[in-house]
Amino acid sequence: MFKTTPRILTLGATALGLGLAMAVPGNAEARDFTVTSWGGNYQDAQREIYFEPYKEETGNPLLEDVWNGGVGAIRAKVEGGASDWDVVQVETEELVIGCEEGLYELLDWDELGLSGKLIPGAEHECGAGTIVWSTALAYDGDRLDEGPEGWEDFWDLEAFPGKRGLRRGPQYALEFALQADGVPVDEVYDVLATDEGVDRAFAKLDEIKDEIVWWEAGAQPLQLLAAGEVIMTTAYNGRVTGANKTDGRNFKVVFPGSLYSIDYWVILTGSPHFEQAHEFIKFASEPERQALLPNYVAYGVTHVDAAESISEEDLPDLPTAPDNLAVTAQLDTEFWVDNIERLTERFNSWIAQ
Repeated sequence: MFKTTPRILTLGATALGLGLAMAVPGNAEARDFTVTSWGGNYQDAQREIYFEPYKEETGNPLLEDVWNGGVGAIRAKVEGGASDWDVVQVETEELVIGCEEGLYELLDWDELGLSGKLIPGAEHECGAGTIVWSTALAYDGDRLDEGPEGWEDFWDLEAFPGKRGLRRGPQYALEFALQADGVPVDEVYDVLATDEGVDRAFAKLDEIKDEIVWWEAGAQPLQLLAAGEVIMTTAYNGRVTGANKTDGRNFKVVFPGSLYSIDYWVILTGSPHFEQAHEFIKFASEPERQALLPNYVAYGVTHVDAAESISEEDLPDLPTAPDNLAVTAQLDTEFWVDNIERLTERFNSWIAQ
């Protein structure tokens, strides 16, 4: 394992000609600066709040891309030697693993000017926190007058017949299964840290295995709900409220038992746009810009000054609202960094049975 050494920054960024982002061997500067995020209504909001204003105010080009996560995708970009990504929004475990493997540049916090201005846990040598989000239970209020109240209801096929949506993989599925089996949310990782706890979680998943529709991209669970293909699903909370605002949906979020985490901006190692990447992260972290996000999607913000500007109307929908924090827990990144490969292997074997 190794970490990169930060390069010396100079002020400003080179304005490049508009065009398609292409990785050209031997001429990395030929492609434009590219930011990669999660797509869907969340990236639509980012476009309005960050991407387009950045281009207008700096005069610098910015291209977008979309990904579905997984540190393997980052490895392929960096180790392949022809990466067409510069700044990527990653989940916490992708941040930790990628930083340990040297897949990201070390950030220059003096240049960013953000040290001490972000919430606890949002400052990392390789990443600047940008949102706080939850994976929660969601359902369509137009289809269910009395919806589920927690994970026990998610597992209750008699009271709520129909398919259920779960993110494909052991993460979240195991935690929610244990809660459905009676484990309090704040004790889930204590139980999951034991072999017996893992067995218990998979045994609980067995009970609804035939009724699960597995999803991978963040926009999929809402599409499943809208089409009536599932009666309820796990989903990212901000996507749910975003669909309500933009598409006139009546989707509901059940916060009790949900798991919240922080996403980070990172700069891929070897980016030819190192200075511009810092410039963009600094721009996207300005509190007045972050404070606009809950108007579009209900994710918590990371700049402490931005939190003070969130309206009373938007606050109850955020994972960082005090009432929501009281009934949730933070995703245990250390647990998943240590166990993701082992439990993914077991999950893949289980799902193939």
